[in-house]
Amino acid sequence: MQIEREFTRHSNGATPAPNYLRWRRVVPTLAAITAIAVCVVAGNWQRGRMEEKEQLSAQAAAAAHIAPAPLPAGDVDWAAWRFRPVTATGVFDAARQILIDNKVRAGVVGFDVVTPLALPDGRVVLVDRGFVPVGRSRSVLPEAPPPAGQITVRGRIDIPASGYFELGKEQAQGPLRQHLDPRRFAVATGLPVLPIVIEATAGTGNDDALVRDRPAPDFGGERNRIYMVQWYAFAALAAGLWLWFTFRPRRAGA
Repeated sequence: MQIEREFTRHSNGATPAPNYLRWRRVVPTLAAITAIAVCVVAGNWQRGRMEEKEQLSAQAAAAAHIAPAPLPAGDVDWAAWRFRPVTATGVFDAARQILIDNKVRAGVVGFDVVTPLALPDGRVVLVDRGFVPVGRSRSVLPEAPPPAGQITVRGRIDIPASGYFELGKEQAQGPLRQHLDPRRFAVATGLPVLPIVIEATAGTGNDDALVRDRPAPDFGGERNRIYMVQWYAFAALAAGLWLWFTFRPRRAGA
């Protein structure tokens, strides 16, 4: 009420009261500090994401020049093995093969064919054997049976994203899946599935016609860089406006 009376006096031409003058400076200052803090925090978050993606990009580039190694056993830091070329020998579990929906290669819609590979030590690793286009009708799923018997897979390790968006909990209907999730696959099957997937880079059978033209991963770091610059620019703009309206020359009686 006191501030309101002081504002009324000022609007009627009276000399502004000290409290009114103080609040006229304090409120914009608090608003500017809040805006600057929010923009800087958002910019720092984008910078952190950009640096994480740049590290992943460098890791992928370095892994491309490493010779294939046997899939490691024991307690493994799989993050350190991401993108590494490996070999894995085992037997495909054709009965539990799944198809990952909504994949596109060269403008063609289809599925990624993912087959569990049972390793000699009892572990199971999911192998993305490649891409198969959709047939004449989505009601008829394509067939891509894996080779029988012991096979050696050559590919690179990847760690599927676990924070994907879904409208509701996915209900497994036959082999079709919306997401490749080793953890969920392990729960559904009861198998000791590793938390990785091997993306096959070579055929796994003489009749293997699956497409494996896997592009280099795009981590989107440049997009985070753009957002970072925008947020820092907003912070600088808020600071500049505050300086202008706070220290600009005022007319007599203003």
